[in-house]
Parts: sequence; C-alpha cells; structure tokens
Amino acid sequence: MHQVMKHDNRDSLDFGTINISYLFRKMFIPTFLGMVCSSLVNITDGIFVGRGVGSDALAAVNMCAPIFMIATGLALMLGVGGSVIVSIHLSKGKVKAANINMTQAFTTLGILGLLLATFPMVFPQFTYNLLGGTELLFPYMAHYMKWVAPTMFVFVLVGAGMFFIRLDGSPTYSMLCEVIPTLLNVVLDIIFIFPLKMGVEGAALATAISMTVGLLMVLYYMFFRTKTLHFYRPKFSRTAMGLYFRNIGYMTKNGFPSMLGELAMSCVVLTGNICFVKYLGEDGVAAFSVGSFCLPIIFMIGNSIAQSAQPILSYNYGSSQTDRVHQMYRLELIVGVVGGVLLTIAGMILCRPLASLFLEPGTNANAIAVAGLPFFSIGFLFTTLNLVQTGYYQSLESAGKASMVMLLRGFVFMIPAFFLLPKIVGTKGLWLAIPVTECLTTVAIVLLEVVKRRR
Repeated sequence: MHQVMKHDNRDSLDFGTINISYLFRKMFIPTFLGMVCSSLVNITDGIFVGRGVGSDALAAVNMCAPIFMIATGLALMLGVGGSVIVSIHLSKGKVKAANINMTQAFTTLGILGLLLATFPMVFPQFTYNLLGGTELLFPYMAHYMKWVAPTMFVFVLVGAGMFFIRLDGSPTYSMLCEVIPTLLNVVLDIIFIFPLKMGVEGAALATAISMTVGLLMVLYYMFFRTKTLHFYRPKFSRTAMGLYFRNIGYMTKNGFPSMLGELAMSCVVLTGNICFVKYLGEDGVAAFSVGSFCLPIIFMIGNSIAQSAQPILSYNYGSSQTDRVHQMYRLELIVGVVGGVLLTIAGMILCRPLASLFLEPGTNANAIAVAGLPFFSIGFLFTTLNLVQTGYYQSLESAGKASMVMLLRGFVFMIPAFFLLPKIVGTKGLWLAIPVTECLTTVAIVLLEVVKRRR
C-alpha cells in the first residue's frame, strides 16, 4: 500500500514510510520559499507603487487586495480539499480515483476563475464601491484592475496547481513555479513603473505577465513531467456528472475553511480600510496598507507549515498510521511557535524600515505606520498557530472544526474588535483589533482541545 508514492525520481517522496522529520523538512523548505515568494507578487506591487507613484496609489492597490484574497481562497478551497482526498486515495492505491478528483478540481477552478475575472470587468464601478474606494482613489483602482481582473483566472489555477505538484512528490518544482514568476514580477515592476512611468497600470501588467508564466510552468509539469498524478479525460454522462458534483461537494466541504480564511482576510482588510478612513483619512488607509501587505506573508508562512504537513498527515491518516499523524502534528506545532515568535519580534523591531519600504519617510502616512506596526505585530504568533491548527483539522477531514476557527478569527471576533477597540483605547485600537482577534481565537482552540481530551 505504501509503494504508491515511490518513484525512481529523486525528488519523489514516500509519505508512508520515510522519517517524519526528514519528510517535513523536504516538504517545508521549498514550500516555504515558494509561498513567501508568491505572496511577494502583490507586496512588490505595493512597494514600487508606494515609492514610485505615491501614497494615494498605494491605498488604491490595497483597496483591490480583497480580489486577490478571494482568488486565493478559491484556489485553497479546492487545492486543500482536493489534495486531502487525493492523498487518501493514493494511500489506498486508488490512483485512478486520485486522478479523477484532481482533474475535477482543476476544471471547477477554471470555471470559478473565469467568473471571478469577469465580474470586475462587467461591473467596474460597483466593484470599486464594494471594495470601499473613495472618489480620490477610483482612478487608481480602475487602472490597476484593468490588468489584474483578467489575471484572476490564472491566479486560481496556479494556486491549486502547487498542491498537486507537491503531492506528486515534486516540492522543488512547485517552489520554482512561484519563485520564477515573483522574480519576473519584480523586474517588470521596476521597468514599468520607473523608466516607462506606467504607474499602477504598470504594476498590474507586471503581475498579469508573471502569473501567466507561472500557469505555463504548472501546465508544463502536469502534461509532461508528472509521475503519479495525471489529468483524466472527463465524461459527461448522467452518472459521471452526478459523481462530479458529489466529489466537488466533498472537496468544497473539506477545503471550505481555507476559503473562509481568505474571506476572513479580505474582511479584515475591508473592515480595516473603512475604520482607518473614518478615524485617520486616506493617510490612515495608506499606513494600514503596510500592515495589510504584511498579512499575506504571515498567512503564507503559517500556511506553508500547514501545507507541508498536509500530504504527510492525510496520507498517514488514510492508511491508519496514527503514531505518524501525532508525530507530524507535534512537529508542526513546534515549528509554528518558533516561527510565530520570530515573526512577532521582527515586526516590532523592523517597523520603521518596513514602513519606509512602502511610504516615503517624513510623510504623515509613514509616521502613522511606524507608530502602529509594533501593536499590529503582536498578533503574528497567534495568526501562525491558528493557521497551523486549521490545516491540521483539514488534513484529518475535520472541516467543521476548521471552519469554526476561521469564522472566529475572520468575523465573530474581528468585526466587533475593529469597531469597539478604537472607542475604548483610541486609534491604537485600530492596530490592536487583529492581534486581539487572533489571540481570542487561539484561546478558543485550546479550550476546544481541552474539552475534547476530557471527554
């Protein structure tokens, strides 16, 4: 049974027999590098727009961030949900079923990506209003969305492709699919924004080109380099369509917490933009955008721990190797604590250079960011732990618990925190809203686990 994931290729991994620490290290390093690079695509846009165009343009790019988060959420929903199911099929030797499920996940994401790309193009003004834009920011948002909106189709397919490439035993190639587009995006940002003076439209065009290159790399692997997983020719009979909707429903159920996580992040950015505008105006939004651009990095680091552990957890869960599951869980928790502490310390120490990456020193927006980021950074440890725990629940098909965590951190605790804390402690409450939310969520997880163990 455990021979399914063995291949002659040296990059391949057998999730059922190899030492857990070695497996995790082989998965984590390329996954971590790849996902951080992926999150840097939007961040480099922010840095170059903030320094090359201005704080208003940076605020506009931040206003458009929820679109990226929804696209990432869709990719995670079927990427996580699909890869968990595919992992379990592979652990039981059901390669054909694994290929069918992977193909169904990709097909569905293609359809959803097209819908997401079409909406902002058909209803642009409604989209800008929905994202909380102001009259001052509308022109910048229009120029940015002109190229970014069509790219959402590409974005979701690249995001999901990473899961299946890693699951196929090629974490290094998966990393390259994220690193190469990121480096290309940086180069094109510099060229389009500075020498060519294309402004926010240049940043968006750089993103569109780099993400398209990423998709081509994913498709090349899936058609010409894959070892175990292959696209399966779809069937359209009534029975086949019934099975398709059943499988997609199951993937969606298991991956929905990841979608909730991205919706939560988009809700955080949207609510934060509204509250910062109310208390501190456009400069406040520009300052908050520095924190908003940090969030995807924190999210990706937490997610890289969870996603590196996911195929190991799901495979051994599917083959009933409980000891290996517990060993992997303990290891990812340790890595999550260490990583979260380091991120929190770095955020507090580096707040001034971080703010100056995006905003010109000496400006009001820069001063607001420097004052607020130390408070904002307190939450990084709790965010990392919450994401690791959510990934663990999903890997073991406990979608209900994972959804509960995401609902708490994205809506139940977060929205009241943003509206109540500024009234209690002043404007620093705006920066403390996310840390308080993440801390309360971690406390809720601990209580849940304590109750479960006592039962």
